[in-house]
Amino acid sequence: MNPIFRNILAVIAGLVLGSAVNMLFISLNGRVITLPEGADVSTMEGLKESMSLFEPKHFIFPFLAHAIGTLIGAYFAAKIAATRKMMFAMIVGIGFLIGGIINVINLPAPAWFSTLDLIAAYIPMGWLGGRLGTKHSKKN
Repeated sequence: MNPIFRNILAVIAGLVLGSAVNMLFISLNGRVITLPEGADVSTMEGLKESMSLFEPKHFIFPFLAHAIGTLIGAYFAAKIAATRKMMFAMIVGIGFLIGGIINVINLPAPAWFSTLDLIAAYIPMGWLGGRLGTKHSKKN
């Protein structure tokens, strides 16, 4: 397979797989940790209005969704890429960071969560996914 095509495919696959993992964790949030009484998370408007009802425990799964989604996406990008595997893993991490910044702008989450999320869930997990994905690989 053409290395350029394979590298593009690696980034797309990383973003798609990471997004699927992210959505899996988000969908588990209300099932594992009961949402506050009156919280409507079925729409973006409902979520915005419900944020003030959330306690710190309600931010565990969103953080895990962002961090593990980025980790898995970066891992697979590194595994699939033909060359410069770490760079393509980090592109996935940056892609998810951009999504995280958009979320911070659009959702009124507490500052502590936004800060933790932006600092710990994207670039570090992209790096870790890239490292794990390039382990035992000759083309880093």
